[in-house]
Amino acid sequence: QVQLVESGGGLVQPGGSLRLSCVASGSIFRVNAMGWYRQAPGKQRELVADITRFDSTNYADSVKGRFTISRDNAKNTVVLQMNSLKPEDTAVYYCNANLIRALGDYKQDYWGQGTQVTVSS
Repeated sequence: QVQLVESGGGLVQPGGSLRLSCVASGSIFRVNAMGWYRQAPGKQRELVADITRFDSTNYADSVKGRFTISRDNAKNTVVLQMNSLKPEDTAVYYCNANLIRALGDYKQDYWGQGTQVTVSS
């Protein structure tokens, strides 16, 4: 079994910061890309940021310059540092990992349960 466990969501005022963490655990041979997605009420899930195993990053235009994604390959962990938060960042944030469970297996996508981020005064 593979589990992705997120932490760090909550309520913050506009302009504030939050740090989301996600750990992938279980039977894992190698984790490839990891990333964060979000889904606001009534909207489709969208990519926020992702990062390859070699630290190549990609950000949604709406978060560039405010959010930073990083990872620790040894710990199968990905972190999203969110600064200068805006009300429009309010959403459920989901961790994603593309990984291989055993040598010779296919790559598969796994998702966390989601963590709520609310930006409001």
